[in-house]
Amino acid sequence: MPELPEVETTRRGVAPHVETHKVTAVRVYDRRLRWPVPRDLPRKLVGKTVERLERRSKYLLFRVGDATLIVHLGMTGTLRVFRKPPPPQRHDHVDLEFDTGVVLRYRDPRRFGAMLWSARPAGKHRLLSGLGPEPLAPEFNANYLHRATRSRRAAVKLALMDSRLVVGVGNIYASEALFRAGIRPTLAANRISLTRFSRLVEAVRETLTDAIAKGGSTLRDYVDSRGERGHFQLDYAVYGRDGEPCRVCGAPIRRVRLGGRSSYFCPICQR
Repeated sequence: MPELPEVETTRRGVAPHVETHKVTAVRVYDRRLRWPVPRDLPRKLVGKTVERLERRSKYLLFRVGDATLIVHLGMTGTLRVFRKPPPPQRHDHVDLEFDTGVVLRYRDPRRFGAMLWSARPAGKHRLLSGLGPEPLAPEFNANYLHRATRSRRAAVKLALMDSRLVVGVGNIYASEALFRAGIRPTLAANRISLTRFSRLVEAVRETLTDAIAKGGSTLRDYVDSRGERGHFQLDYAVYGRDGEPCRVCGAPIRRVRLGGRSSYFCPICQR
């Protein structure tokens, strides 16, 4: 957490306040993130205009000419938009102030996020260069997924969470998409037919689109750019519901461990 829907929700909330606007001040309160905030970030950003705010996987990309400010929310990071920001608190790391008076504040209690500067095209940055296609893009389709998994004996859920195969499908949304597609998460990826992959691609897109429309999921700390919680967790079919009845057939939802993570499925609806 946050996963792709939460990051995209954040992007949509922040973009209107920063795109085409000039950065007038950068205040760094605490450099300690997964990688330290660059000491020269104020010098790099102040006076520059954010031309576009994009998302690649779970990264937010503030496009500034040929350079990019790369932001990752980690596990507990948030970006809040303020007109009159409160005094910075313990877990507030960076403020970006714009010529409109808007202040964008990055907060991260667990400090697993990042705020990095890339002077060259962001797609060549080591964090982004090896990523697979976006799950909502045309490049992510059944033919691609079927072809890319023929040698994969690992569970399909683990394949779906591999960012080299497809980006942004984290633990929660992989579980929910596999339920919608009727595919058991433990099934080996190379045993899944092209027809079943067609259903899975559609289910991934439907799940992520629904989650974005509901503002993502709030399980712990996540809030959007206005400080509001997401609501998709109210619609989970399987995630976190082990022992509860399936919403379709009534069978108890089961939980297994895959790749060190909890995976949830219905033993009747998913085969």
